[in-house]
Amino acid sequence: MTETKGPNQWAFRLTRILNQTLGDDHFPIDVKMVAREFSRQLYPEDPISAIMSGSLPGFEGALVPAPPGEKGWGIIFNEDVRSKGRINFTLAHEFGHYLCHRLDGPAEFRCTNKDTYRWDDDYAVMEREANQFAANFLMPLDDYRRHIPGDQTVDIDMVSSMADRYGVSFMAACLRWISYTSVPAVFVLSRDGFIVWARSSKAAMRRRAYFKRSGGPVEVPEGALAHGALDERAKSGVMMPSCVWFGRECKEVSFAADAYDYVFSLVFVGEMPWSNDSDE
Repeated sequence: MTETKGPNQWAFRLTRILNQTLGDDHFPIDVKMVAREFSRQLYPEDPISAIMSGSLPGFEGALVPAPPGEKGWGIIFNEDVRSKGRINFTLAHEFGHYLCHRLDGPAEFRCTNKDTYRWDDDYAVMEREANQFAANFLMPLDDYRRHIPGDQTVDIDMVSSMADRYGVSFMAACLRWISYTSVPAVFVLSRDGFIVWARSSKAAMRRRAYFKRSGGPVEVPEGALAHGALDERAKSGVMMPSCVWFGRECKEVSFAADAYDYVFSLVFVGEMPWSNDSDE
């Protein structure tokens, strides 16, 4: 059997197999079952032989070789993580390492929370590829687009329903939408009044709505909903004046997540009154 290379090719191959065997509506995917069965069929001498929870302080998950005298690999996820969506994405992330990197990578992989949410083009290549695999495997683009077309603006309930459909976290579902939408939107993750990380859609990038990836911590703009107390008004979304986000009027939706450690914000970017965005 010819080996498929690359995270996207692996994900597309598995999607075709699952569509043929289980039908188009086979979500959420049982990652443990697929990882075990597919690896045994394709690599019977080097399969994924164990998937279990364990103590991984500071890490979300790990891909480790079997103990001496045994064959295969084991996937371990942090037993302290309570979010099923985060665990599911971590399992798929480590499965991606198994398919793409176990022969050419380090002896084992230990992945932090940052490794599983950073999807930047300039981030560590193997971690980025593991995330690409996990996103395409768990949330196939054609299926996501059937439920939320590329030109449709979303709200929290819509993204949450997709997270439930695919068995992933709100963050993973939102990043997936940002990756293909034609809506000018920016997803912002903040903590203690500072932006930890942000991802802009292509349409938002064309409107120059983004945060630079270097230069130190960036404070959440003064006056932003994410800077203050969060309530139902913030969760429903509020139009913000041009002095807050990117020098434009924007609609901001913000809410606390992950036991209030982080604030998630969706910023829908308006046009500058003195510019023609189509020319940018």
